[in-house]
Amino acid sequence: MTEPSETRITVAIVGDHPLVLAGLHSVLEAAGDITVVAEASDGDEVPAMVATHAPAIVLMDLSMARVGGVEATRLLRASAADTRVIVLSSYSDRARVEQALAAGAVGYLLKDSEPAELLAGVRSAGRGHVPIDPRVAGVLLPTSDADATAEISVSGLSQRERE
Repeated sequence: MTEPSETRITVAIVGDHPLVLAGLHSVLEAAGDITVVAEASDGDEVPAMVATHAPAIVLMDLSMARVGGVEATRLLRASAADTRVIVLSSYSDRARVEQALAAGAVGYLLKDSEPAELLAGVRSAGRGHVPIDPRVAGVLLPTSDADATAEISVSGLSQRERE
């Protein structure tokens, strides 16, 4: 399961379910090329955690008690340009995905993914890529040919042409 790597990828995990955190920690550490450097149980802990541990990647849950993942991602992006956020959520609706990506997340994976898919996503983000679960990518695509045509036909026009 371990992929050859010259350097270990450092990861912090943010989520409010202790059992999920423990499971993620175990899966990531077992990979051999990934090290979990910190965990947080709420989004309000993220800026201090990242300042202290400087992880390359933060795996971020969306739903937490005090500060949710979208707001925590915004706070993190404002303070730590080098740390990349991957949302790890059970939600795949268009609105939440768009909010997370607009806040600065570089990836969006689903909690029902296989462990190998999670590891591939973390490694991908570690190489500077954008890991998006195919099911999530599907919700971001236009829902009909008319939507796609409308976007394409307007996007190539100048302001004057649109008027």
